Amino acid sequence: MQAVNAPAIVHTDDVAWNHACFDWGTILVANILQPLHRGEPVDFRPDAWVRHDRAGSIAIPVGTDVVWVEGTGVLREELLPWLDASVYLQGDLDEQERLLVARDGDSPEQQEHVTNWLREELPFMLRERPWSRATLIETGDSNQPRLDRRPHLAA
Repeated sequence: MQAVNAPAIVHTDDVAWNHACFDWGTILVANILQPLHRGEPVDFRPDAWVRHDRAGSIAIPVGTDVVWVEGTGVLREELLPWLDASVYLQGDLDEQERLLVARDGDSPEQQEHVTNWLREELPFMLRERPWSRATLIETGDSNQPRLDRRPHLAA
């Protein structure tokens, strides 16, 4: 049996940081997914990181066997050719809100951020229907089957 290198995780929140909630697909493809598909390492500092003096970069070494790209907005038509498999996580909205408040607080600034996010997220979800593109769907509901298999639509 061959050993598998530790997987890498690309957080779409890092790609989108101080850029846009959902308008980052071409940035992800050009700077992360295309180099990975060519077998190249990734060491990417988004423009917003440079402008706002955020330290670090999104780095993935050559030879990484598995790369998870996580975040709302990954399962969209423009990214399907770059994905080998996908998982859609469907959670309870009240529980998601509770976890968000526990993580980020509920200051007026945070509430405004969430309101602005939802203003973009809801139309995105209705347009892209990411659950319909998923290889696997996890409901997170203990009263439902834990895993629903769907055909993978990527080329």
